Amino acid sequence: MALIIDGKKISTEIKEELREEVAALKEKGVEITLAVIQVGNDPASSIYVRNKKTACEYIGIKSLSYELPENTTEKELLDLIKELNANSKVNGILVQLPLPKHINEELVINTIDPSKDVDGFHPQSVGALSIGQKGFLSCTPAGIIQLLKRSGISIAGKECVVIGRSNIVGKPMALLMLREDATVTICHSKTKDLKEVAKRADILIVAIGKPKFISSEFVKEGAVVIDVGIHRDENNKLCGDVDYEDVLPKVSAITPVPGGVGPMTIAMLMYNCLQSAR
Repeated sequence: MALIIDGKKISTEIKEELREEVAALKEKGVEITLAVIQVGNDPASSIYVRNKKTACEYIGIKSLSYELPENTTEKELLDLIKELNANSKVNGILVQLPLPKHINEELVINTIDPSKDVDGFHPQSVGALSIGQKGFLSCTPAGIIQLLKRSGISIAGKECVVIGRSNIVGKPMALLMLREDATVTICHSKTKDLKEVAKRADILIVAIGKPKFISSEFVKEGAVVIDVGIHRDENNKLCGDVDYEDVLPKVSAITPVPGGVGPMTIAMLMYNCLQSAR
């Protein structure tokens, strides 16, 4: 019987731990503040931003909200970030992605002070991760490590295959698994014999943005499968990159969609906010 990894339950555990730590800091007179910037009103982004605010409220972190119109210029956004960089009361700055086409995302990420980069996207944060130094970790990959550890799944010495090489999930995920002593392979759109490579994995992490792409043919008997994708299927039901029903009988553990990786991203963002205050 496969273990269904409960991201909601684990993220709640983490938030409870953080809540206590934030309360202890408050007693010492330390208030944690996160600034959240959203440009435009993309519906998915609005939901994420709302969830982040709710999590802040629950844990005891103050959140400042900047909801800017779609036609905000790049200069206006950069000026706001610089202002928040200079504000000693703000511990973390988060710019909700994607941004409108006329704004250069890379420039925006690079403008955030690395000591306030709670998303873990700044080149300095990524560089620190790649050479094993301390720094903010990208929230989704960090959340996946917590999912595995808190579910009693050992990582050291395991063969891990990451499908997807994005800067937000695939690459940092591979680096974190390497840090945990896994043997790591990264696959992408140009990988030959993807099925054969995926079937080597003791731990298969899928972040490719294609609904139900991974079937049981890609999965080794007894593997652990982590599904980072989120989509709506033909019946408007939420689904991931993995064909859950097809893969379930073959695995030893799997994350559902929804309720798997998703809740962990926000929990780890809250963890990064606490680190920024420290």
